[in-house]
Amino acid sequence: MRAQFVLSEIGVGLRRNLTMTFAVIVSVALSLALFGGALLMREQVGAMKDFWYDKVNVTIYLCSKNDAGGGAAGAPASGSCAKGAITPAQKDEIKADLNDLPVVEKVYFETADEAYKHYKELYGDSAIASIITPDQMQESYRIKLKDPEKYQVVSTAFAGRAGVHSVQDQREELETLFQMMRGMNVAALCVMALMLVIALLLIVNTVRVSAFSRRRETGIMRLVGASSFYIQMPFIMEAAVAGLLGGVVACGLLLMGRYFLIDGGLKLEETMPVVNFIGWDAVVSVLPLVLVIGLLMPSLAALVALRKYLKV
Repeated sequence: MRAQFVLSEIGVGLRRNLTMTFAVIVSVALSLALFGGALLMREQVGAMKDFWYDKVNVTIYLCSKNDAGGGAAGAPASGSCAKGAITPAQKDEIKADLNDLPVVEKVYFETADEAYKHYKELYGDSAIASIITPDQMQESYRIKLKDPEKYQVVSTAFAGRAGVHSVQDQREELETLFQMMRGMNVAALCVMALMLVIALLLIVNTVRVSAFSRRRETGIMRLVGASSFYIQMPFIMEAAVAGLLGGVVACGLLLMGRYFLIDGGLKLEETMPVVNFIGWDAVVSVLPLVLVIGLLMPSLAALVALRKYLKV
């Protein structure tokens, strides 16, 4: 009988404050969707780092004959290339030293012709590609590291060495992308925090209005000896139901967002095959957390609000 009374009071409260309840559901849904999206964005950045950092190389560019006394553009040669192109003995010495480094997994040698072929594949449509010749390209050693974070070991050992033009870490080319994604993640968290504050204020206001509109009923219940918990329970459950509905909507938004962006709609998985997108398992793993927060957050906010607006 008591349970039936509590459930009936929850229904009455939700219908009486229908507009505010709807606002609570929407604000909770948006804040939780942004929260889940931020978690998934962080997961995506981590997946992309693992995927790309495992594939990038450290490249040692070797001196060519154009580097002696300045290149085609008349730029001064670096000190390590002042004597012109690298000699076969220097190449062998560099390769042997690379193979002796414990952080090196594999060493690839790229000739000037191979570098020219790759350049044409990447930039064949550009205007400058038509005036580039194979002899202007640099030979290079491309090094696969066991740990991509140990780039500095190779740089320290070979930068400025005779016959070495420069040492380049390809991770730097990806860092701008990762910084942008981290910035988007921070922005999503900031908007989520703002929406969360709005949702909490709406919950507190809804509880206040509901408690005020039912002050006569709660007064009668107090007089007949009802416990504080029993009087407060309908208000807490109203907030919990609204929050849970908001959590369900947020889960739906996350699922639809993943489908629209990656599988259907934009089809990023097809248009950007080089990106390792997170799978459905990552999205599903976030949903229980979203539902739990959606249930507990309004309940706790209502409990705190009741101490002020419902003296029992």
